[in-house]
Amino acid sequence: MGDERTWTITQLADEYGITLRTIRFYEEQGLLTPARNGAHRVFHEGDRVRLALVLRGKRLGFGLDEIKKIIGMYDAEPGEAGQLRYLLDQIAVRRAELEQRRRDIDATLAELDEVERRCRTDLDALRTDMSDPA
Repeated sequence: MGDERTWTITQLADEYGITLRTIRFYEEQGLLTPARNGAHRVFHEGDRVRLALVLRGKRLGFGLDEIKKIIGMYDAEPGEAGQLRYLLDQIAVRRAELEQRRRDIDATLAELDEVERRCRTDLDALRTDMSDPA
């Protein structure tokens, strides 16, 4: 075990392109549990993997509570199979939310297109009226 690779907080922050404050926040939330060497944090492979999972979860739009639950399920009952089933359920929920958001965006864009078309038509009519000496 003495040969196990470790990382400093700065190395992890640099590797993942995040701030030291972000890593400390995830530690405060119980998502990371680095060892201590005096005042210095020592991160092991498990912390590095958990950090990658947290960041991936955030990119996918999961909240920290959901991420914490998913990560915590790996080591507790129902174990990895339960973790994977829960994650699949959460993916389905997230996908449905994003698909609804996409439909909402498409509807908004269509409405903007219609308003823009009407504005251009009205503007053209005003120009025609202004140039007509009648």
